[in-house]
Amino acid sequence: MARTDRVEDKIILSDLAFYGYHGVMLEENTLGQRFRIDLECGVDLREPGKSDDVETTISYADIFELLHEAITETRFKLIEALGQHIVDRLFEAFPTIEWIKVRVRKPEAPIPVVSGEFAIEIIRDRETA
Repeated sequence: MARTDRVEDKIILSDLAFYGYHGVMLEENTLGQRFRIDLECGVDLREPGKSDDVETTISYADIFELLHEAITETRFKLIEALGQHIVDRLFEAFPTIEWIKVRVRKPEAPIPVVSGEFAIEIIRDRETA
């Protein structure tokens, strides 16, 4: 099996719901809507796994708080821009994160669909952020 330098360990936060005012349509900016976030952060977890010391890892609560701030501090027309903003903020705040995969889902987009949702997914490492 080929060896890669990419860290395969991850911190995962999934199906988080936030309320925000992102979108192109006036209703989205006025009324707001729910957004769902799925996040994977590539972090070497060997040390916290061996030491059981919270100081050697990234707190899920800190990641959640940053996500909340990123989603509510600025309004974006595109969820693509919101996703990139989340990536930028995470890399800035947590230097041990090597790569990020974030999915921004918009389950209530103002489009007449009976079931489903609209989403984007961004995958970045520090060099391509």
